[in-house]
Amino acid sequence: MGTVRVLISKELIDQRVAQLARAIDAEYAGKDPVLVGVLKGSFVFLADLVRKLTIPVEIDFVRVSSYGARKQSPGKAKLVHGLGLPIKGRHVIVVEDIVDTGVTIRFVLDYITRRKPASLKLCTLFDKPSGRQVEVPVDYVGFAIPDAFAVGCGLDYDEKYRYLSDLCILEEP
Repeated sequence: MGTVRVLISKELIDQRVAQLARAIDAEYAGKDPVLVGVLKGSFVFLADLVRKLTIPVEIDFVRVSSYGARKQSPGKAKLVHGLGLPIKGRHVIVVEDIVDTGVTIRFVLDYITRRKPASLKLCTLFDKPSGRQVEVPVDYVGFAIPDAFAVGCGLDYDEKYRYLSDLCILEEP
């Protein structure tokens, strides 16, 4: 395993998550949205975000496989676990840890769109636009980050480092 270097501190992340929650509160007041977390990475961000919201929400998850034990996406995504809640006619916000290539999240957005929600938006804690292979609309962005392999805040490398409270860059040994 390599070493990690802090890129964004826990304190800055907490402040930004609170700002994102206020924006969602304002836009979705009275709409009872469904937040759909993309597992596994989004669970940390989703938990932090939900605790800062003041509006009622329902939560569901999808699980998509794309990275495995690699540092680069193979460019394909497959559904491992689908939605449990009916979302037809509901306002849906997909919550993701990071939008990188766009392949995985495009797959998720297409999957949800086929279920005919009233509206569909994407909220990501981290956005890496330099890695984009597929364009996706990102409605709420915590931080744009550089083209480096990031871990922490739910992001992992081979199922490790998710526990880190700061966003860190994984450096080779």
